[in-house]
Amino acid sequence: MPEPRETAVYTHGHHESVLRSHTWRTAANSAAYLLPSLEPRMKILDIGCGPGTITADLAELVPGGHVTGVDRAPEILEQARATAAGRALGNTDFAVADVHALDYPDDTFCVVHAHQVLQHVGDPVRALREMKRVVRPGGIVAVRDADYAAMTWYPASAGLDAWLDLYRRVARANGGEPDAGRRLKAWALRAGLTDVTASSGTWTFATPQERAWWSGLWADRTLASTYADRARLGGHAGEEELRAAAGAWREWGEREDGWFNVLHGEILCRKKA
Repeated sequence: MPEPRETAVYTHGHHESVLRSHTWRTAANSAAYLLPSLEPRMKILDIGCGPGTITADLAELVPGGHVTGVDRAPEILEQARATAAGRALGNTDFAVADVHALDYPDDTFCVVHAHQVLQHVGDPVRALREMKRVVRPGGIVAVRDADYAAMTWYPASAGLDAWLDLYRRVARANGGEPDAGRRLKAWALRAGLTDVTASSGTWTFATPQERAWWSGLWADRTLASTYADRARLGGHAGEEELRAAAGAWREWGEREDGWFNVLHGEILCRKKA
């Protein structure tokens, strides 16, 4: 097996404000581009599974198959196991893993899936090569990632402009690429994947409930998460700047005409048989 070469720091961490978002994710709202390709007996690897909500959905969609969820953070896997147990899913298992050096033999899985992972890794091309290695010939590598520079909102907000600039600087200082969505196809081709279908998907937050939820979790994340710590310790922002960014989020969330869109790049790659 290749040696791990992770050099990035996970920007968000697992603060409650982060998990508020992660546990909201489902296969329907975060992996719709993959779902038509699933078959009941498939063996799936879900990389960066976090608290396991997408993993559990995938397991329900392949009742005669099996889903393995992996993450670099051992502590979050306990929550993923609890998610699967709470839904009485007997076709899942979970393990610690580094996407740069997966501890599985060649040609093991029918599908290898990663949602919001490559933006946080040190070598996304190497990661995709590993995903390609462990998927069977004829199998699928499916990846979806946000593109922060393509996020857009209304009304205009200098405070959110400053937040976005800060977030991108912190993420890059941590070794990641916050604008990963637009790069997925290029990375896949560099990794040797040739049958690549590129698409995009969005999350939109516009109702009062959606605005309150989205703005609240980002306001809290900006002040209290690992991201906030990295911003302070890396010298990217002081407490006043972080409080201003959190305030801009809450102000936007209270706007009746507020609208926010998160663009994601998606790739569906078939490994040559």
